[in-house]
Amino acid sequence: MPSSRKVVQKVLAVETDEGEGSKVRRSIGSPQLRNLTPFLMLDHFHTPTGAGFPDHPHRGQATVTYMLEGVSLHEDSAGHKGTIKTGGVQWMCAGRGIIHAEMPQYGDNLPEPRGLQLWIDLPKEYKMVEPSYQELDPEQIPVAYPQGEDGPVKIKVISGKSHGVESPVRPLGGCWYFHVIFSKAASVFQDLPAQWTAFIYTLKGQLRVGSDPTVYQPYHTLVLSSAPDETGVELTATADDTEFVLIAGEPLDQTVVQYGPFVMTSREEIHKTIIDYQYGRNGFEKAHTWRSEIGHRR
Repeated sequence: MPSSRKVVQKVLAVETDEGEGSKVRRSIGSPQLRNLTPFLMLDHFHTPTGAGFPDHPHRGQATVTYMLEGVSLHEDSAGHKGTIKTGGVQWMCAGRGIIHAEMPQYGDNLPEPRGLQLWIDLPKEYKMVEPSYQELDPEQIPVAYPQGEDGPVKIKVISGKSHGVESPVRPLGGCWYFHVIFSKAASVFQDLPAQWTAFIYTLKGQLRVGSDPTVYQPYHTLVLSSAPDETGVELTATADDTEFVLIAGEPLDQTVVQYGPFVMTSREEIHKTIIDYQYGRNGFEKAHTWRSEIGHRR
């Protein structure tokens, strides 16, 4: 019989300022939830007109940007440009080093951009790989219907597998990422790899997890248990129009040493990263010469 995980920690994501005029609700990466391997940070962002995230570097992690509303442009020092539309995702592996800008797009017919950005630690052996992108437009993200297409629940499979549906995204290191949408109150069981770190971030409606009667409201990160016999998680929406993301990742047995957007496994590696960035080498060759077009528009 399937055995459900349960909630072992709850963190409310309180909105704060970030970037140039942006607002974020941060849970993972906050003082309340600093360590949740392999996850480093989860931001639920809102970028009003004039806000954004201009040119900035990364090394040693992957960043996953999932647009809930609106449109965001991106551009990087390797010559990559693109647009993330509502319901689309960009999975960027920063690897040895990249500089990029993420700027929202505004217009009369566009909602203010809102989305989720997740930072995932890279396994030590992948810290210095070449940067890469995996991008899916909304229509390219496969959807699972556990109770049929006319049923009350659909699951957007951003990565991993759900009810026989598999995403084409192939992360460096195991990670499953689902956007679960209930149109009506109902229950569904989602399988998860045993003993992977897993959490839920609530977006709308009301949710119960496992057999616990507690009802969770929006903007909470719910860390799940990871006992060897727990095969997945029972999810019950107790209100119509309930939405959340369910994310699981393979834990990493390595030290995390972070300095802003640089994530390595020792102080020595961080020191080397800072020197590389200052001197423009080992992945940061364009650190002092490249300027994005989108990050400097006004």
